[in-house]
Amino acid sequence: MGYTLLFFFILLQSLNLFAISTTLKPYFYSKTCPKAEFIVKEVMKKAMKRETRSIASVMRLQFHDCFVNGCDASLLLDDTPNMLGEKLALSNINSLRSYEVVDEIKEALEQACPGVVSCADLLIIAARDAVVLSGGPYWEVKLGRLDSLTASQEDSNQIMPSPRSNATYLIDLFSRYNLSVQDLVSLSGSHSIGKGRCFSIVFRLYNQSGSGRPDPAIEPSFREKLDKLCPLGGDGNVTGDLDATPELFDNQYFKDLMNERGFLNSDETLFTNSITREYVEEYSVDQERFFNDFAEGMVKMGDLQSGRPGEIRRDCRVVNSYRPGVAVLFETSNQKG
Repeated sequence: MGYTLLFFFILLQSLNLFAISTTLKPYFYSKTCPKAEFIVKEVMKKAMKRETRSIASVMRLQFHDCFVNGCDASLLLDDTPNMLGEKLALSNINSLRSYEVVDEIKEALEQACPGVVSCADLLIIAARDAVVLSGGPYWEVKLGRLDSLTASQEDSNQIMPSPRSNATYLIDLFSRYNLSVQDLVSLSGSHSIGKGRCFSIVFRLYNQSGSGRPDPAIEPSFREKLDKLCPLGGDGNVTGDLDATPELFDNQYFKDLMNERGFLNSDETLFTNSITREYVEEYSVDQERFFNDFAEGMVKMGDLQSGRPGEIRRDCRVVNSYRPGVAVLFETSNQKG
């Protein structure tokens, strides 16, 4: 093997070892970018002032990113001629939003600490801050992730659940990631803030399970309200509140489920299923328990990693221009907090 080939082989081997052995920890950027978390929170505050809904949208990005090959910001990559990314996947298209808030956060971080804070970590911090700014719990985030070098629309389509999903399917899906029933129900409480589209519930209102009738698990007066919001043949992009206090992170979501006023099928099924119901009942009367379990679940979900090589993107929408095996190692050298 020639010297050049041997050199690149060693670099690639080192790259893989680094990616697999990455250890996440709190205060990862305490030396390399000590104001990183402060910067993220300040941009999130500004975004909230412009549009309250935007921070709920940013929070959702963590789930949609982490479940598809780990928390690596693959979700943020735009399509290229050679790659179909995740933004137009079935569960994301016309649903996920506020990518421009992520761009603003990344720009601010790059101005303060060029090439240091990954987009993957940015999403984890921003999701936590979205909860806190909405009145929810605070938790220490573990950081030190690398950004993916690619994305896969196919993987997202195969993995991400549909709003039509029932609790049995969701329990199985979460178990594949070593996430418990408690994690499933508490993390579903992220729907305490934000809105959902009529497209996601029209089947519940007019053709549940192919019956030609509405879902019997919708309280009648709530169904009438939804019928007016989402008439058959109407605009599927019209949005409705996910719970009765859509701008406040609290346990109202679970109270609504108890009263058969869940917006999504995947929400209400948590009450109609006997396995998940006990958690819904407990969270509906014990907000502190919900907050504690939610924070624990977000940390566990944030631990999901693919073990693949990565980099620190300068722009969250595109991978950096680099020579394979060289620039990635250069990027990771900035990560030692």
